[in-house]
Amino acid sequence: MTLTTFAPPGDVAVTRARRPLSGLWSVASVRWAALALALFSGGLAAQLAGAPPPVWWTLYLACYAAGGWAPAWEGLQALRARNLDVDLLMVVAAIGAASIGQIFDGALLIIIFATSGALEDVATRRTQDSVNGLLDLAPERAVIVDTDGAERTVLARDVRAGDVVVVRPGERVSADGVVVGGASDVDQSSITGEPLPVAKNVDDEVFAGTLNGSGALRISVTRDASETVVARIVALVAEASATKAQTQLFIEKVEQRYSVVVVAATLALFAIPLLAGADLQSTLLRAMTFMIVASPCAVVLATMPPLLCAIANAGRHGVLVKSAVAMERLADTTTVALDKTGTLTTGSPQLTGIVALRPDRMGADAVLALAAGAETGSEHPLGRAVVAAARERGLTIGAAEDFHALPGRGVRARVGDRRVEVASPKGLSGQRIAAVTAAEARGGTAVLVVVDGEPAGVMELHDRTRPDAAAAVQAMAAMTNAGPVLLTGDNRAAATHLGGTVGIDDVRAELLPEDKVGAVAALQRDGQRVLVVGDGVNDAPAMAAADVAVAMGRSGADLTLDTADVVTVRDDLAAIPAVIALARRARRIVKANLVIAASAICVLVVWDLFGHLPLPLGVAGHEGSTILVALNGLRLLTNRAWRRAAMPQRPSGG
Repeated sequence: MTLTTFAPPGDVAVTRARRPLSGLWSVASVRWAALALALFSGGLAAQLAGAPPPVWWTLYLACYAAGGWAPAWEGLQALRARNLDVDLLMVVAAIGAASIGQIFDGALLIIIFATSGALEDVATRRTQDSVNGLLDLAPERAVIVDTDGAERTVLARDVRAGDVVVVRPGERVSADGVVVGGASDVDQSSITGEPLPVAKNVDDEVFAGTLNGSGALRISVTRDASETVVARIVALVAEASATKAQTQLFIEKVEQRYSVVVVAATLALFAIPLLAGADLQSTLLRAMTFMIVASPCAVVLATMPPLLCAIANAGRHGVLVKSAVAMERLADTTTVALDKTGTLTTGSPQLTGIVALRPDRMGADAVLALAAGAETGSEHPLGRAVVAAARERGLTIGAAEDFHALPGRGVRARVGDRRVEVASPKGLSGQRIAAVTAAEARGGTAVLVVVDGEPAGVMELHDRTRPDAAAAVQAMAAMTNAGPVLLTGDNRAAATHLGGTVGIDDVRAELLPEDKVGAVAALQRDGQRVLVVGDGVNDAPAMAAADVAVAMGRSGADLTLDTADVVTVRDDLAAIPAVIALARRARRIVKANLVIAASAICVLVVWDLFGHLPLPLGVAGHEGSTILVALNGLRLLTNRAWRRAAMPQRPSGG
């Protein structure tokens, strides 16, 4: 039985035209199975009506051709690649039945086998449609405003970063971008999960596929059509579906050897009794029945359908799991390590105070202007907060030259004729400065500004804790055998304050990127399977060292998104325990499927070897178990499965 996955689209922006039609008849195997069933019914009716044998034999053979040509072709292709496919075993068994006059039994095998394959294809198509259906959110056309003010309509896939598009009331937003004109309320629940429309004004970000309200918007496009949030969900989930879990790879490796054993045992069951004097018809029928019931179709389908359905379901809810291997590793998580800024906090800190250390030489505004100039090229939330504060005060921000990011510490740059460093006090000075101590005592983050090698000022910034952080941490603690760990480069006072707020006891502060890697390695040496959650460049090394990594996608840097195994597109911390729970449920279903498949094979093989198992009953039992495991995995595709995963979890070790 061939397991079908769907490949990642070569150009996500244009996959709409290739998206499969809805309904069963869009699946080719369903049409062939229906034709085979019609021919089988005609043959059975003719046989029961006493028609001449050539009539119903012709109908049965036509049933063979309609229902068996596809698996026979796939089996022959696999055989050319020196792989023994179980599809070919089924067709050989049917032909064997016909060769001894059991044309009805062989045709029945073809019908059940074709129906089983069609149902599997429908299940796979439903998984694919659930992902590709996201593209229905984005409109097919967009209205671009040229530099002369003229409007023209183009295909949405042709929109490029830098274009300006118009979205009128009631229309769907045609591209990811930033509002440059107009105001409106936008329903973006399809992307961010927010239940109510969100007010959008100039400089606010909007996403393709969201629904505009009563106002008109002009949007400066920031991403090409193939890079929108919706397109990335489709592409990454499709890529994940093309990967194979370790369990599946092991099963496929065993399957090849197992199939050879089945063929050898079938030949032995046919040859040995025949040499001992048994009659040809009953001996061949028993051997063909054994080949059918011993084939590992259900075992092959036990693993990937649950994992693929879980990946697709998570993708629909804004969590991109990049591979089936990552889904397996999520299920093994025993400890969650979280970054602070942008992960447990909103990642949008605000400057609440600035102290000039040498006011006679340089005032607070001058210190802030230099710091903002140095931070202009920084992607860190603290840097963006400094720049925003300087602009709010109307300060002149100089251009930065010779910019260098200091991961885990800060930035260094030349602003005008001054050398400016904006960094952690720990990273640049061994002395304790009163303003630093005071800021940290208030639970804030202190940032030291050094100008021309001398401390010039201390900035105090405060970040807001995510509203769902405490509940998410509690859910993570309930489903792991060790409480979550906070790994941050921030000062100990601020980190401890946040840990107490969200319920984390194990707080490790003032860590450089390499220190975070060491902390992850220490947890792994203690036997923990570590999941690291982060959002910035300084988290990337620890994420790479972890067993599995999650990036908070909306605020994450590109390096973090590339390093992560999982991306939360909606920046939803509560989705992390939910996807862990979904992964564990997928693993439980995989185990249940393997038990079902192995039990069915054992019972049917023993029955055939030591009793008399009718061929139709053997076929029904074998294909029935195959359909059962496929449908069992398909349960993970429902919204109910996600809601169940998102429910509060009881303590568990995995």
